[in-house]
Amino acid sequence: MDLYFAPLACSMATRIALYELDAKVNFIYVDIHTDPAKRVLGDGSDYHAIHPMGQVPAIRTDTGELLTENPVVLQYVADMHPQGGLAPSGGLKRYQLQQWLNFISTELHKGTYIPLLNAANPEGAKEFARRKLPLRMAYLSSQLEKGDFLLERFSIADCYLVTVLNWSRGAGIDLGQWPAIQSYNQRLRQRPSVAKAIADEAPLYAAEMERNEQAAA
Repeated sequence: MDLYFAPLACSMATRIALYELDAKVNFIYVDIHTDPAKRVLGDGSDYHAIHPMGQVPAIRTDTGELLTENPVVLQYVADMHPQGGLAPSGGLKRYQLQQWLNFISTELHKGTYIPLLNAANPEGAKEFARRKLPLRMAYLSSQLEKGDFLLERFSIADCYLVTVLNWSRGAGIDLGQWPAIQSYNQRLRQRPSVAKAIADEAPLYAAEMERNEQAAA
């Protein structure tokens, strides 16, 4: 199985899940920051030839199919390793997992964080995202006040959420406004799989940003 990833992007959620599962996978690096207009693989080829949208994560299964979209990739990885317990197998609990995956994907990742992180966005778009933030974070906080994780135990939803929360400083979001979220984020960052994923990807991200600055100089 191949995982196409970009450092500290949403694909890090799948890396966390794979570390939790101690699963074997080929990590294939996609450079998305040296030149934001391009998506370059380690051999210099264009990632768009693999996935026309140029987005990560993408998984190439052992049978050759390509799967994309973060919630789908996460569920595939969890289902391929059911012994790890990262996703309920069915019933209402599976729908609750999907509920949180969709909330993180639409309301936080795409609906709030990306508009704030994208330097090219006009201030009006960023202000619109900021106005949406309190309701979404209050809803999330109310869930995290009930327990340590989004569900009864650590799941792929937590892999995704801690990945998005890792962007808070860059997005100008002070998690201290929501103590339950801040505590959750600090606690999960100490989890071995999360700490290892950040440690493995942060240097790659820093190198991309350095190359980007050099190219702009």
